[in-house]
Amino acid sequence: MPTLKDVELKIKGVKKTKQITKAMNMVATSRLRGAQQNMDAFRPYAGKFAEVLGSLAEKAGEEANPLLVPKEAVKKIHVVLCTSDRGLCGGFNLNLIDKANSLLTEKAGEDVTFGFTNFGKKGRDWARRADGEIQEEYLGVVGTTFDFSIASTSGRRLVEGFLGGEYDEVYVIYSKFISMAKQVPTVQQLLPIPAIEKEEDEDAADDQPYLAEHICEPSVDELLGELLPRNVFVQIYSALLETSTSEHAARMSAMDNATKACNDMIDSLTLAYNKARQSAITADLMDIVGGAEALKG
Repeated sequence: MPTLKDVELKIKGVKKTKQITKAMNMVATSRLRGAQQNMDAFRPYAGKFAEVLGSLAEKAGEEANPLLVPKEAVKKIHVVLCTSDRGLCGGFNLNLIDKANSLLTEKAGEDVTFGFTNFGKKGRDWARRADGEIQEEYLGVVGTTFDFSIASTSGRRLVEGFLGGEYDEVYVIYSKFISMAKQVPTVQQLLPIPAIEKEEDEDAADDQPYLAEHICEPSVDELLGELLPRNVFVQIYSALLETSTSEHAARMSAMDNATKACNDMIDSLTLAYNKARQSAITADLMDIVGGAEALKG
C-alpha cells in the first residue's frame, strides 16, 4: 500500500500536469479563433474561383490546357501531405497518416513511384519511413500565421514538375474542418485538374442553384493558362488553412479531455490519500490503546 508521502507527491504531480493542459487548452482556443476567421474568409473566394474555372474549362474542353489532360500511364505520383509540427492533439496526425497510407496502397503497382511534399514535421517523419522520396518539406508552417506565398511557391514547383513529366498525378491530403468536434482527413486531386462533376438526375438538377455563364475577355484559352496554375495555389492554401484550424480544434479537444482526466485522477488519489491517512490514524490509536492496556497489566 502506498505511503501518505507517495500519494501526496502524486497529487501534486497531477495538479501540475493539469495546469499545463489547461494552459495549452487556452492557447489552442485563442489560436483557433484567428485560424477559423482566416479559413472562413477564404472559403467563399475558393468556392467562387472553382465555379468560374469550372465554367471556363467546360467551354474550352479538356484539350485546352495540358494541366487538364490526364496522363495515359500513371507511374509517378506525388503526394502533398499536410500535418502538424507538434503532437498533443489526439489522433489528428495519425488519421492523416492513415489516409496517406491508404492512398499509397490504392495507387501502388508495378513501376509506380511516390514523391512527397510535406507540410509539418509529423508527416515528414512518416514520409522518411514510407516507400517514397521527400522532394520538399515546409516546417513550422501549419499552426502558425502564413501567407499565400507559401502555397504559390510550392504549387509553382508542382505545376512545373507536372508539365515537365516529373509527376503524372498530384494529390493533397489535409484535414477538412467540419466542426469543433469533427475534422475529416481528405484526399483531393490537384493535377491533372479534375473536371467538376455534375449530377445527371433531373430531379437533383432542379434543386441545383443557377450557375451564371461567364463572358470572357481575352479568350478562354488565355484565361485558363493564367487561372489553372493559380487554382493549384488556391487549393494548397485552402488545404493549409483547413489543416491549421483542424489542428487547433483537435488540440483544444485533447487538452480539455486531458484536464478532465487529471480531475478524475486527483479525486481518486485524494480518496486513496484519505484512506491511507485514516489507516495510519487507526494504527496509531491501536498502539496507544495497546500500550495503555499493557501499563494497566
